[in-house]
Amino acid sequence: MASGLAVSRVVNVTVDIAPLAAPTRNFGAAVHIGTTDVIDTSERLRSYSNLEDVGGDFGTTDPEYIAAALHFGQSPQPSILYLGRWAQTASKGRLNGGVLSAAEQVLANWTAITTGAFKIDVDGVTKSLSGLNFSAALNLPGVAAIIDTALAGASVAWDANAGRFIVRSDTTGASSTVSYAYAPASGTDISALLKLTSGTASAPVTGIAAETLAAAVVALADQSGDWYAAVVLPSVTTTVALAASAVVEGFSRKRIIGYTAQSTTTIDGSHTDDLASLLKAAGYSRSWVQYSTSSPYAAASFFARASTVDFDADNSTITLKFKTEPGVTAETLTATQANVLGTKNCNVFVNYDNSTAIIEEGKMSSGVFFDERHGLDWFENALQTAVWNLLRSSKKVPQTDAGTTRIIAVIEAVCAQAVTNGLFAPGVWNGDNIGKLKSGDTLPTGFYIYAPPVATQSQANREARQSVPIQIAAKGAGAVHFADVSVTFNR
Repeated sequence: MASGLAVSRVVNVTVDIAPLAAPTRNFGAAVHIGTTDVIDTSERLRSYSNLEDVGGDFGTTDPEYIAAALHFGQSPQPSILYLGRWAQTASKGRLNGGVLSAAEQVLANWTAITTGAFKIDVDGVTKSLSGLNFSAALNLPGVAAIIDTALAGASVAWDANAGRFIVRSDTTGASSTVSYAYAPASGTDISALLKLTSGTASAPVTGIAAETLAAAVVALADQSGDWYAAVVLPSVTTTVALAASAVVEGFSRKRIIGYTAQSTTTIDGSHTDDLASLLKAAGYSRSWVQYSTSSPYAAASFFARASTVDFDADNSTITLKFKTEPGVTAETLTATQANVLGTKNCNVFVNYDNSTAIIEEGKMSSGVFFDERHGLDWFENALQTAVWNLLRSSKKVPQTDAGTTRIIAVIEAVCAQAVTNGLFAPGVWNGDNIGKLKSGDTLPTGFYIYAPPVATQSQANREARQSVPIQIAAKGAGAVHFADVSVTFNR
């Protein structure tokens, strides 16, 4: 029976839930690009929050682990690290089995099997395995070893960290394949127990031909938009590095890339064919090089210190000069050698004669200071995100002076945070005239925002619903890297 008339006939309430705001990017996220065959070319990269998790996937002698130790060894400690795969040489086809539950990992499931069998196609050839006896297996790696011995043309391993079996072809390249496992003609079918069947295992990954570093960087960028800085772990030729840097320089989504240079030609002023010299000559402002004879992964520690900057905090921006690199042995250089590195815009962790060691100078290859590159990339993204969120969350921002004022308000908030975190600071404007701001004027707030009246915009721009151009003059806070002190003593 009806309980009465609906209250909404008299009082009608609707709730409009605002959309979630788009977040700013994480400008502390690094990806170390390595070549160890742990992460396949389909997965491409994994995220880690500590060194212990890295150790679950990589051995302590793998470049990825050693570089990750430098990354997480920084103080303060970074909170995230991506490890990415570069197929520097042709990769193997592989099949990643499904993750086994705790109950499925009980060894008794296997020791009861003495006539195990299954079929699997490797490189297009059917492999029929039978008579697999697991009664003496001591653990799941032992189970994998028994299957590995019986399987010609491929290897089988137990991935303890992921809790799954992995099958890799012995061949490499585009013809290297491993199919799903399936039931045998006779014997005890273990294909489902292995979780290598269709529906339980991941999609088979076909091997690929050797790829360039540039191609790997593009693939990693396509895989995840989150990482900001790439650190190249293997030693690469200057040609390979220059091609990768050119790609990074052209990305619309801002990123940077770093290399470690170990050749002593880097500290030789007569050489202009080393990586640091060539990147400088190319004018790349999104690449950096660190010279280190002790560690081929020193560039990982370099960015790790910068990765902890919280741009939303107070007085949080830093210069990399004077910082340290735990785990990296400092270089002992002559003044001439240090000056050569300076002219090449090449960074170094170097000893001083007061028993200290510091990073100097903290520059990108073009000569732009790293902290400015880092900070301005954050600023650009923060501005873009703030205006995006305004436009998306509003019913509409009118194409009027009042609408422009709303846009300027969110821009001003981002500029104010840039002053708070130390990226901008009050000072004298030495740039071109903007609006009412003239060259030589003081910026008391550290920034100035100008937008012309809406009445001045063209009809075409108005019909395209384009806002008036908004210009920002910002004064960098900079950082003191050198000091001169004069003392006059009078008796």
